[in-house]
Amino acid sequence: MSKPFDIAGKVVLVTGSAKRIGRGIALRLAAEGARVLIHYGSSEQEAKKTAAECGNAPVYRANLESVTEIERLFAEIESREGRLDALVNNAARFTGFDPMEIKEADWDFIHSVNLKAVFFCCQQGARLIRKSGGGRIVNISSLGGIRPWADHAHYCASKAGVIMLTRALAKAFAPEITVNSVAPGVIPFGEDQTEPTRIAPLIRATPAQRAGTADEIAGAVLYFLTATNFVTGQLLAVDGGLSQA
Repeated sequence: MSKPFDIAGKVVLVTGSAKRIGRGIALRLAAEGARVLIHYGSSEQEAKKTAAECGNAPVYRANLESVTEIERLFAEIESREGRLDALVNNAARFTGFDPMEIKEADWDFIHSVNLKAVFFCCQQGARLIRKSGGGRIVNISSLGGIRPWADHAHYCASKAGVIMLTRALAKAFAPEITVNSVAPGVIPFGEDQTEPTRIAPLIRATPAQRAGTADEIAGAVLYFLTATNFVTGQLLAVDGGLSQA
């Protein structure tokens, strides 16, 4: 029988962990004793701040739009850390357009990071995790991958893709590596001046009658990282019930 996965001392890469949900995940995993690797694309100062709060965690930069950069990232991790035990694919982009106005560049801007990068990070991560004897992968999807949003068709497609990718890779990587997905609901950070107007109707529609927090998402990630390998290919919506409303 498979035993729970003890995260203490394990090397865990969290992509896009300089800010927002990724930062919350990194802080929670560090508090649980993991050796967290902080990845960022352009938010260097924020990444350094998060790393400092995670016990001076290592910081890695890579442009996830580029498969070559992804390959370099994991090669650097192997060189510097010697191993990788778990991967949390959190990095993502979000834009809104009338579907009739979406251009190829708009589509590629979202999918290059939200879906393509998730696959190639899973691929490269799994190769390294297998060398360590197996481990865990958690992909952050979205409520938008479960429910359709009219002005975010390209985003919804990317996140629905993450959910199906998770299921396919759970079969492909079993039994050594589990692959699961967490779909956050409304998790505001107040960085976007239009955010209060955009999310207020969603909060009103949420059965829990409130927004969620990054730490609540981190709790779900922690569950998947520490569960036995009998939990794989699963989607957990942490959304206050909004996906069922």
